[in-house]
Amino acid sequence: MGITTFSGPIKAGGISQTTGTTVGSDVRNVGSVMMVQSKEVDTTGASANTSIGVIPANSQIVAIHLDALVAADDTNAATLSIGTTTNATAFLSATNVKSVARTSTASYPVSLALNADLGDTDVKVVGVFTATDGDGTAGEALVTVEYVQNNDTERTFVVG
Repeated sequence: MGITTFSGPIKAGGISQTTGTTVGSDVRNVGSVMMVQSKEVDTTGASANTSIGVIPANSQIVAIHLDALVAADDTNAATLSIGTTTNATAFLSATNVKSVARTSTASYPVSLALNADLGDTDVKVVGVFTATDGDGTAGEALVTVEYVQNNDTERTFVVG
């Protein structure tokens, strides 16, 4: 299957401006397309940072999903947080990955960090794995970031 790449943002709908009051003929119905970036994260051995992806400037992060696919078998604690290079827990605090489970920001009240415009620069999202002993030999997680590109909301989240 082929892959098509756009520079975005992608808008869908047939009426870009409201000029009247009749839904379907002259009331704006254009919306933004939801974007997704996912990355598998190794949750074995020593603590490490993994780049999840780069979210474009002025985007709005809607949800972050952390799926522990294979339970980490570190002797003691093993956690994964989702954040930025300057704030490891900006989007999701340290979450236990020693059991197969899903943690999702979509199931919690949306925080300012997730509901706001990311600002005028791209944001690198990282997964920060922390192992107490670093002796684990099994463990894998999948991190998925859902966002609306260039949704330029009124509120801005300062990353850092």
